[in-house]
Amino acid sequence: MAATGDGGSLLAISDLHVGHPENRTIVEGLRPRTPQDWLLVAGDVGDTVAEVEWALRLLADRFARVVWSPGNHELWTPPADPVTLRGAARYAHLVELCRGLGVVTPEDPYPVWAGPGGPVTVAPLLLLYDHSWRPDGFDTPEAALAEAYRTGIVCTDEVLLHPDPYESRSAWCAARVAETARRLAERDPALPTVLMNHWPLVREVTRVLRYPIFAQWCGTEATADWHVRFDATAVVYGHLHIPRTSWHDGVRFEEVSVGYPREWRSRGVPPGRLRRILPQPEGVPPTAW
Repeated sequence: MAATGDGGSLLAISDLHVGHPENRTIVEGLRPRTPQDWLLVAGDVGDTVAEVEWALRLLADRFARVVWSPGNHELWTPPADPVTLRGAARYAHLVELCRGLGVVTPEDPYPVWAGPGGPVTVAPLLLLYDHSWRPDGFDTPEAALAEAYRTGIVCTDEVLLHPDPYESRSAWCAARVAETARRLAERDPALPTVLMNHWPLVREVTRVLRYPIFAQWCGTEATADWHVRFDATAVVYGHLHIPRTSWHDGVRFEEVSVGYPREWRSRGVPPGRLRRILPQPEGVPPTAW
């Protein structure tokens, strides 16, 4: 896949949730800063196939390249969506939709960003979660899930995200982790990476959750060392709806979500700011914004 030219920036955003009219307006206002800009979209574009297609089509028409990783919302099968595909079949349908729009997916060859801050291999991922990020005192996924139901902190995935044809979302996660690790190991070892996954790769970033028990739907211990193992210069993720920059083993992690209107209205900055991943911003980045 062709690399970019010498100019531009590698930008990122996630959790657009365009089913909310206010968020759709935000997406309508997103623009590249230069004609060479790439945009990384780290999942949760929308709940229905039509919402995902609308947003990615608009963005693909504006940015030099759009790279997408799915979130849990794209993988839902909502009752109101005329597309009733479930699990891996739904994901495959979205991949083909993206290819028709010219959007790079986790199933495509990893593109190389050769602009400022590069060259780097940009790797969009789909890894899911396996309930291994359990709260203290709960030794099994079953016990942690039971506690979540007892407290009422339960992810909607339990109803709408089907793992077909896998026996569970954890089994689907294991398959995705194994296949993705193989592909990352086969990349050009001379280039560092930008890893993008909707769910965070390290559990540390979930410690800021208001309800820590929700972490069991946020990732897997299997990726705890991937930012080092696969030579990441930056890791991009969303899902938590807590946009912030953090550092782990000297690697910059960027949570780039917009979130729901009730969330972004309370922040002190305008919603929908594109986060610059490369070239790396000068100075010490904020821990949250």
